[in-house]
Amino acid sequence: MNEGIVDRVRKIIDHYGISVSAFANALGVQRSSVSHILSGRNNPSLDFVMKLMQAYPEVNLYWLLNGLGNFLKDDNIPIAPTPEKSKNTVDNPSLSDVGDEILTPNNHRPTQIVIFYSDGSFASFNPKKSKDL
Repeated sequence: MNEGIVDRVRKIIDHYGISVSAFANALGVQRSSVSHILSGRNNPSLDFVMKLMQAYPEVNLYWLLNGLGNFLKDDNIPIAPTPEKSKNTVDNPSLSDVGDEILTPNNHRPTQIVIFYSDGSFASFNPKKSKDL
């Protein structure tokens, strides 16, 4: 069974076209941990599987653990409808007058925005200094 999960971890790495190092970075584990799992030296731990599911939530956990089902989660699974009351009603009348404007305190302005990607890379943006911010 262990060899099967190793093959499935390899399939995930191949599917995303990333290196073992980038995969380890995305999971937040050391590269040696992934290498030991791929070589069969160590079994994947629960912590490893949970980090994999957090980094790649579209991967089907049931498939990863036992090889059954689809590689990616099925988006066609019906979701139970929410009750009508929760769709567009407001129970608190004072909240119905709230507009769509964004309120930010004058002394709190963003100085840097960092976006982290699943392949371990990132992009950094520095907003222009403006009175409108």
